[in-house]
Amino acid sequence: MKQEWTEERIRARAQALGPWFHNLDLKGVRTAPEHFLGDYPEVKWRNFAAALPADLAGRTVLDIGCNGGFYAMQMKRRGAARVLGIDFDEDYLAQARFAAEVEGLDIEFRQLSVYDVGALRERFDVVLFVGVLYHLRHPLLALDLIHEHVARDLLVFQSMQRGSDRVAAVAPDYDFAETAIFDDPGYPKLHFIERDYAHDPTNWWAPNRACSEAMLRSAGFEVLSHPEAEVFICRRLARSDAAYGAVYPSR
Repeated sequence: MKQEWTEERIRARAQALGPWFHNLDLKGVRTAPEHFLGDYPEVKWRNFAAALPADLAGRTVLDIGCNGGFYAMQMKRRGAARVLGIDFDEDYLAQARFAAEVEGLDIEFRQLSVYDVGALRERFDVVLFVGVLYHLRHPLLALDLIHEHVARDLLVFQSMQRGSDRVAAVAPDYDFAETAIFDDPGYPKLHFIERDYAHDPTNWWAPNRACSEAMLRSAGFEVLSHPEAEVFICRRLARSDAAYGAVYPSR
């Protein structure tokens, strides 16, 4: 017998599963009403929702680092045939399962790290990689693994960014004596955070826009659009494993 989710029961369960980073609206109950970013991630989603297909019927979706399940639920609402959300944090997965149940959405959630996506042995038409890269010790490895193992077509990428929003015209190569290019604010830069940032010890990196785009290209993705300051809609390209990949190529 299915649970009848009254407002009182939703509120009690949401509080028991807290704290939440996704401020979800579950039948009128807010999971994080005091969120420092307000109606997050809905406020961010509004800025790039139109850049994704409105009808995902017949398509499969993987949400990497699904947190409380907001984006996985949006994909299911667009008719995706299968949506899988993965996260390394079992507390977030419990929140996501609860939210999907309340909303009546058939979504699978599994505890898995981005570094272990090869274990899925499955490719997905749409891969969401939102709010994860800057929390990783090995960000480019993660992008390589996504390309190699799970992405089939579209990648939705988002990262916290800092530094210049300008993208410099970078030549394919430079002489060893050329150093000035590295001082250009528009040169790809990945800022390393040794300790905490925003009181969060899991914030390890902050790319500028040029770096986000360069890393995506390096991992084998074509940037199709940039609908929001930190969001890139990409398409997976075929590439030669002899030239790219997680393992340094032999020559």
